[in-house]
Amino acid sequence: MQVWISFGLAVTLCATGLAWLPGQDLDRAFMVMGYLFCLTSAFGLSKFIRDNDKRRSDTPGWKWVVWGGFFLAMGLTGWGLWRMDVQPVWKAYLAVSWLFLISSVFTLAKTLRDAHEADVLEARLQGRREARDEA
Repeated sequence: MQVWISFGLAVTLCATGLAWLPGQDLDRAFMVMGYLFCLTSAFGLSKFIRDNDKRRSDTPGWKWVVWGGFFLAMGLTGWGLWRMDVQPVWKAYLAVSWLFLISSVFTLAKTLRDAHEADVLEARLQGRREARDEA
């Protein structure tokens, strides 16, 4: 529950900061796209890392796509944040909420994957118990 609350809080803080961001609509739209790009690429990267932890299951080309997408998303969003013509306090708020969002994505992805693996293991054990009881 704590992971979901943290992720929800990060999304809320980012959305609030972007919704009330002073400046031009084009800057706000760029930042919204950047945050969404970072969000989806962080989920993709965490899945890639977890899937390839014990053995390589993806092609080297996919590795470049996943890592490249993540660094491109982070770099472009950081660049957009840096070049925006807003007060430093707004930049600091957006930067902190953005980094909070990215860290909570990795934590949420790990938690969801751990829960899935625990469910799969439990189902296997239950199946073995049932097979043993029938025999």
